[in-house]
Amino acid sequence: MRAVVQDEYGEAHDVLRVAEIEPPTIAADEVLLRVHAAGVERGAWHLMAGVPYPVRMATGLGKPKTPVRGREVSGRVEAVGAQVSALSPGDEVFGICEGSFAEFARAKASKLVPRPENLTPVRAAAISISALTALQAVRDSAAVQPGQDVLVIGASGGVGSYAVQIAKARGAQVTGVCGTGKVDFVRDLGADEVLDYTKQDITEGGHRYDAIIDTGGHRSLRHLRRALTPRGHAVIVGSETGGRVLGGFQRALWAPLMSLFGSQKFSGLISAEKQADLLELAALAAAGTIDAPVDRTFPLEHAADAVQYMQDGLVRGKVVVVVAS
Repeated sequence: MRAVVQDEYGEAHDVLRVAEIEPPTIAADEVLLRVHAAGVERGAWHLMAGVPYPVRMATGLGKPKTPVRGREVSGRVEAVGAQVSALSPGDEVFGICEGSFAEFARAKASKLVPRPENLTPVRAAAISISALTALQAVRDSAAVQPGQDVLVIGASGGVGSYAVQIAKARGAQVTGVCGTGKVDFVRDLGADEVLDYTKQDITEGGHRYDAIIDTGGHRSLRHLRRALTPRGHAVIVGSETGGRVLGGFQRALWAPLMSLFGSQKFSGLISAEKQADLLELAALAAAGTIDAPVDRTFPLEHAADAVQYMQDGLVRGKVVVVVAS
């Protein structure tokens, strides 16, 4: 099969290449997918670059243990393991797999769900990890309720674009934060207000928020505190500093300590890959409650361009690698 592989850690155009390799072998609880499309999410870059360095504890210290990148997927089931009963060959599914930048990939059956008929394979591939992270941040960590004021920092990104939609679906008043060229995009997602971070600070005007979903920008926890209501909750989802040791994760580590001082709550989020949440997202997409905002698609041969495009911060929503029509 054709696949985008890497033999060492580094940046996209330095380490990713197209090669012919053997299709993966599946275990008893896995399925073999013919990949239609693969979403590109921030984790794909971290696994490719091997930074921050703790990532390599799971992926390989000197070089990647598995050569094929990509985890968000939509595709058709080609074969099932001996213990799989809920899926059959021919089923159209989406979810989370190992190595979606390839014509075939293996996946746990417990991390796949049926693709809604109104969702194209490309849009389905853009949902799983990014939307799942947003769902758990809004619904579980922040426990957003109707009528609350919610601030989504990084509202134009993969996770942020879903956080805006999910918070709105839960009845919140949503303010999105993004750059100048993405204001209209965030407003079209359903945000009630949009702040251009190049012109406005989140604390300007004295407005306070019941919940802050912070997906990027690396503002200090003290800065976020000034934008929270007295009993507000800030959820740290992501942050990029370029640091090779923690890379921005230090805010999530400090967040629980901030909660010890005062009535405001701070927490870091590490999303869990739950099939029940994928089913909820599929239902939301089927009902038209959320949309998968796909900025651009790239063919498999240009997967390195797709990863670089995301890394350059140009994406409005998601970027997807199209593998098969």
